[in-house]
Amino acid sequence: MLSAKVIIELQDELTWQWHQGGGAAPEVAEPETADAWLKAVARQHRANFDLWHIEDEARRPDATDAKIADVKRGIDRTNQRRNDLAEELDRKLLGWLEPRGLPDCTAPLNSESPGLMIDRLSILALKIYHSREEVERKDAPSRHAELNRGRLGILEEQRRDLANCLDALWNDTLGGRRRFKLYRQLKMYNDPELNPAIYGKNRG
Repeated sequence: MLSAKVIIELQDELTWQWHQGGGAAPEVAEPETADAWLKAVARQHRANFDLWHIEDEARRPDATDAKIADVKRGIDRTNQRRNDLAEELDRKLLGWLEPRGLPDCTAPLNSESPGLMIDRLSILALKIYHSREEVERKDAPSRHAELNRGRLGILEEQRRDLANCLDALWNDTLGGRRRFKLYRQLKMYNDPELNPAIYGKNRG
């Protein structure tokens, strides 16, 4: 069901495809041959891909105040989708485990769920792609490539470590030695009933 190697390969392949294709819509960009689980991983990665590039728009030196405000709303919507899809990954995993009598409720609880770890792998895939771009830049200043090669090495090491932790958690969960739970993010900033900046203005 879960393999960090397969997830990383999928995230890297989709990151490359989406950059080459100019960013097709998420539903079009899902791998056609993948199973439902990997399609869910792809949707979650797409949310991070979109978020990365929306945030870039806000950092443009020529961005107007109106543009930044519009981008901020886009960031909030996309970040909500990113978190919802990470939770969906955990729900799918727990749904697969339940008929197998897992996770063992007496096993030690892991502080981070697989969905959140896959979200971190997704962000690392984007950082690695863009750091590699900087290594290969032809118009970069002196020592730019060297500095980014060092950055790339760190990111790749961090991803290997996280992938090993994800596989270990999954194997321990299957063996009844560890368990994880669905941790709801419960974001408040998009909810008109919970964010006083919204409901306070509406009441006024």
